[in-house]
Amino acid sequence: LLLRAGIPVIDEIGVSAFNRLRDGSVVSVEGNEIRADGTAFCRGKRLDLSDIEIRLEAAREAVSGQLGEFATNTLQYLANEPELITEDLELPTVRTTFAQRQVLVVVRGIDYREDLGTLKRSGYVSEMRPILIGVDGGADALLEVGLKPDLIVGDFDSVSREALDSGAQLFVHAYPGGEAPGSSRLERLGFHYDVVEGMGTSEDIAMRMAFEGSAELIVLVGSHTSMADFFDKGRRGMASTFLTRMKVSSILVDAKGVGRLYRTQVRKRDLALLVLSALFTLGVIAVVTEPVRLLLRTLWLNLGM
Repeated sequence: LLLRAGIPVIDEIGVSAFNRLRDGSVVSVEGNEIRADGTAFCRGKRLDLSDIEIRLEAAREAVSGQLGEFATNTLQYLANEPELITEDLELPTVRTTFAQRQVLVVVRGIDYREDLGTLKRSGYVSEMRPILIGVDGGADALLEVGLKPDLIVGDFDSVSREALDSGAQLFVHAYPGGEAPGSSRLERLGFHYDVVEGMGTSEDIAMRMAFEGSAELIVLVGSHTSMADFFDKGRRGMASTFLTRMKVSSILVDAKGVGRLYRTQVRKRDLALLVLSALFTLGVIAVVTEPVRLLLRTLWLNLGM
């Protein structure tokens, strides 16, 4: 679009070039050279439409290769570990009841601040009062916006002391065989915790806990929601997350969708309280204001006659 509109596109100037630019600088392009405030600043490669087409074709081939590898890895994972789909977790006692409640699972990942802010502003959190699960650093993400997690799940390598002291029930993710890397830190700090053994990531465990506890809805913040997100993560372990999403898909919603669709509804009780508050305010004004008192006294005397 830029090239067709006659706007030059310069590539390969390096990240450091942006760091050296000052706010307010006047930037111009002459051939392959970029000038800032009239002085030669750096050089790059000026692209034309044929260059763009070549790069797009290379990108398509790379995506096809990654997609095939991801699909193969996912099917292999499912063949080797079918219990991820077919069996439930063996959970210790959970203080919070999931049944028929909505659950907000927070991962400190993509756009988590924006999504949490949108959910708070829309009234979703205050009205639906979902169970709050922080996945490792997701617990601190909740605290950043003034919310306290009910549960924290993970290996606890990135959870702050403030989050550990928040009163949430702590669940250390143990891998098949019982290895739980996060337990040593919690033991050293003197925190009580429970262990959940299961395949996949801590994010997968959090979603499965909510799903297998008969939650009404799972709202996911900061996690991977698209093919690009899965590829950007760049690790084979994402196969488990993909399969977990298949398992919980009937009640799984991304936070972006909730933020766009949810609208605060005005309840009749709230409207009645608003009207009563307004009437009370008018009554107080009438009592303390001399002209209004005289008017009311005159009306009372006239009615009395």
